Amino acid sequence: MERTNWPLIAALWFSGLTAAAQFAKVGVIFDLLRPVWPGAGVWLGLVVSVVGFVGIVFGTSTGIAVARIGPRRMILTALVAGAALSLVESLMPPLPVMIALRVLEGMSHLAIVVAAPVLIAASSRPKDQPAAMTLWSTFFAVAFSLAAWLGRPLVAAHGPSVLFLVHAALMALAALLLWRMIPALPPVKAGAGERSGVIAEHLRIYASPRIAAPALGFVFYTLMFVAFLTLLPGLIAPEWSFLTATVMPLASIAVSLILGVPLTRTKGAVATVQIGFAVAAVALLAFTVSGGQGLLALSAVMAISGALGLVQGGSFAAISELNATGAGRAEAAGAIAQLGNVGTTLGTPVLLRMTDLWGLPAILWFGLPLCLIGIAVHAWLKVRRAREAG
Repeated sequence: MERTNWPLIAALWFSGLTAAAQFAKVGVIFDLLRPVWPGAGVWLGLVVSVVGFVGIVFGTSTGIAVARIGPRRMILTALVAGAALSLVESLMPPLPVMIALRVLEGMSHLAIVVAAPVLIAASSRPKDQPAAMTLWSTFFAVAFSLAAWLGRPLVAAHGPSVLFLVHAALMALAALLLWRMIPALPPVKAGAGERSGVIAEHLRIYASPRIAAPALGFVFYTLMFVAFLTLLPGLIAPEWSFLTATVMPLASIAVSLILGVPLTRTKGAVATVQIGFAVAAVALLAFTVSGGQGLLALSAVMAISGALGLVQGGSFAAISELNATGAGRAEAAGAIAQLGNVGTTLGTPVLLRMTDLWGLPAILWFGLPLCLIGIAVHAWLKVRRAREAG
């Protein structure tokens, strides 16, 4: 790769925004959907969560599929399917049909978020890969911010169907852009487990200190970040609550792009992840000492968000840093998708229960062990990689 194809990377990032919007278009208007299916009760929650469950079950399998089918064909198919599904969902069908559509949408989402990092890495010079992968890592937070900022007023004015129609149009646009911009690619050489069964391939991927490393650190980030984003605004002093909820995702994005990129270039992706966990651990201690009051509490929350932004960006940058082949990168991205969904699914209910029992100190008891284990896991995997190389 002589030159980094930044226009293509921007288009792939845009496709990531549309993939994240498969969550956000429901999550940010969840309360506004209750009148559509009155009496749905807890079943309404499946409209949001079933997309994540698909990721837990099929994340790594999707990485294997991308490695075999090829990232270009996979992402274009997923975007077209996602646009069609969103178009049908705009009809607001009966709840069981909607849940079934969301299961299919989960497969579309997975294919995009696994194929896009492979294509981004292939479109970047090694020097630019940290910046390109860090940019990619922001897609989820940016999509949720935009959906909350633009989507809720749109739905309040015109009803939920219009948001699904807009989303369908954006996915179709992303498919058109990438169809024109992604060059025809040769098939990606499959990994060592090409002929083995699904369980054997999962074991091979998670046993690899290179393929599994990004995901094995990322899971501790996902356990914390969504849980903190959900619950910290309610634990800080009331005068800081709205500001905390608004600025937390923005702080994560800003630190990831402004500090994460140079850190990844100079220290490496894995070291950046470890630094992020270490800073987050100190900030968690500061927040606990503050009791949720004053500027110390607000500063600590922003530091937690920023530090976790380093973990986020570094984890995605580690995909290409640790894996030189397209197959390895696809499998690493699939593992990130799988364990990332495990973390986002489990983190919030676990922390909610802990705060119910122990209040604000539960933030420390929950987050500190995750930060320390994240650092230790990456240190252990680094030793294993050195042994393999030696």
